[in-house]
Amino acid sequence: MEQRGLHINGASRWGKSLTRQLRKMALLGGAGMLIAGAWAAALAQTPANDDAPQQPETGLNLPSDLTIFGDSDPTVHKATAIVNGSIITDTDVDQRLALVLAANGGKIEGEEKQRLKLQVLRNLIDETLQIQEAKAQDITISKEEIDQTFHRVATNFKKTPEEFAKFLTEQGSSAASLKRQIEGEMAWRRVLGRKVEPFVNVGEEEVQSVLNRLKASKGAQEYHIGEIFLSSTPATKDQTLANAERIMEQIRKGASFVAYARQYSEASTAAVGGDLGWVRAEQIPAPLAEAAQTLQPGQISGPIPVAGGYSIIVLVDKRQVLTADPRDAVLALKQLSITFPKGATRESATPKVAQFAEIVKGIHGCGQADEAAKKAGAEVVDNDDIKVRDLPPQLQEMMLGLQVGQATPPFGSLEEGVRALVLCGRDEAQSAQGPSFDQIYAQMEEERVNRRAQRYLRDLRRDAVVDYR
Repeated sequence: MEQRGLHINGASRWGKSLTRQLRKMALLGGAGMLIAGAWAAALAQTPANDDAPQQPETGLNLPSDLTIFGDSDPTVHKATAIVNGSIITDTDVDQRLALVLAANGGKIEGEEKQRLKLQVLRNLIDETLQIQEAKAQDITISKEEIDQTFHRVATNFKKTPEEFAKFLTEQGSSAASLKRQIEGEMAWRRVLGRKVEPFVNVGEEEVQSVLNRLKASKGAQEYHIGEIFLSSTPATKDQTLANAERIMEQIRKGASFVAYARQYSEASTAAVGGDLGWVRAEQIPAPLAEAAQTLQPGQISGPIPVAGGYSIIVLVDKRQVLTADPRDAVLALKQLSITFPKGATRESATPKVAQFAEIVKGIHGCGQADEAAKKAGAEVVDNDDIKVRDLPPQLQEMMLGLQVGQATPPFGSLEEGVRALVLCGRDEAQSAQGPSFDQIYAQMEEERVNRRAQRYLRDLRRDAVVDYR
């Protein structure tokens, strides 16, 4: 039976899994990037004294002055830090950490988890300072605004607010903690809108100069880079390098680069997951440019010594300035796939794979794909709107070399099935138009706002009274 939607190694190209939605919600910008935070008052405990009133008779012969041995009441929220009088509890930290861990597939354990927890606490302190500054500026976020944003986030998960609240609880977080984070994001944005953005200016001549340089550099290589920057001094150099190497190790094991950038990077791009956007080699420090030129999309490099510390970079993608990229070609594809019983061995599957390969090899045109699938006992899935760059890197070059009507060799695994793609059509990539005047203006303005926002936050930290408990 023919189905709509294309699957590569079992992952639907039409929708994102819940895990991927969580990662996107937790780590990218705006309301969609929210990760759990919390705001809970600590419960004050009054020590017993000789003048305390006598307790009512219970028949249990309880002492009036008692000492509790062992764990305290787990419902009591202990303070982790008090920021200018505002309390951050262990629960606050744990609930935010829960979503960060979920975004990384729960792969972080041991010492690395403890280090991440400390970073989460630092982030919560920054958030508290931001909310306090908003209140100082008479900026308030209404409950209705927070609820509306929470509802939109829930809708992105295809859940009602009640279902989403239950989901957050299952992750070790809560609706209240997420709403607190929503309030913090909105409050800080409004502070910047009042105190920073009106004083940031971008001249038309500056924008036009960028446009002119873009046109002059047509055909030059551009790199879409993510960066994690860790600052160091001569005294902390070894410690910072060791921390950078630990982060590299976790990312290589499958942890989210974006998550680590948000938690650890000290660059202004931390808020957007370390995304530097599209840059040319001459626009970034020479050590980063040299590393980027050796990478393929998806690869990471580091720790790289740079002025003031160390950087870890990931090459998201690369292209040529104002030049059509063949990987932007849009393909019409048919996918044929066969599956194997659970527990099948390579030896038992080999004959079926060999037969499938022979049948696929004999396809000469998309019109034969359905008949070939029937002969091989394969399922057919088709899609008429797949960009080459959206395919796994191993398939991109292969698809660019195919002619319409040809099929790829089989690929896949015993667990997720073996597949082959038949190219039914190709719309070639159009020449890149480049960013518009307004797009460049907005980007330059945002960069300057971010730099001033970081200075603003540093001033708040410097003036804060933080009592760690």
